[in-house]
Amino acid sequence: MRDVLQTEELEIPEGVEVSIKSRVIVVKGPRGTLTKNVRHVNMDILLQKGKTTKVSLAVWQGGRKHVACLRTIRTLINNMIIGVTKVHGYLRLLIRILTLRQGFRYKMRAVYAHFPINCIIQNDGTKVEIRNFLGEKTVRHVDMLGGVIIAESSAQKDELILEGNDIDNVSQSAASIQGICRVRNKDIRKFLDGIYVSGKGPISDE
Repeated sequence: MRDVLQTEELEIPEGVEVSIKSRVIVVKGPRGTLTKNVRHVNMDILLQKGKTTKVSLAVWQGGRKHVACLRTIRTLINNMIIGVTKVHGYLRLLIRILTLRQGFRYKMRAVYAHFPINCIIQNDGTKVEIRNFLGEKTVRHVDMLGGVIIAESSAQKDELILEGNDIDNVSQSAASIQGICRVRNKDIRKFLDGIYVSGKGPISDE
């Protein structure tokens, strides 16, 4: 049975500007601007301005999977807001309550049994070179996606830190690093070498 109307709402915090035109969403904040095109999803997306600014999402006569897109697009916009938000003075407590931080951070650890994996950061943190994986002479290169910076951790050995505003680009860059270091033609229960995600989430305000 199809529902006539299903809706979702998302409140926009102070310091963030959201504009919507033809289902192209632009979010501006202290850390920059993010744009997403969601024209492939058939729904009404409206910006309601009053005492508080809200984004209203609506699906008419939608099936189960179509209605599920409401929460997906709401979460996507919320992640964009988190990505461009930066904590300032009196807003710090409010931001913490709303669990908003400044951008996203993924942590990755190099795991090896015998051959140390060498990770070399290049091009000011936009590219990483991986050497000596399982003792191979092959040199692996991974380019970070737009807005993502990679760096070596100063607190933990063999740890890489990826940061950026767009959670899609940060997570995909981490997945590319993990994927290029997959063990092939060997028993993966025995050969556990690789670079794996050890932590992820918004960047905490310090």
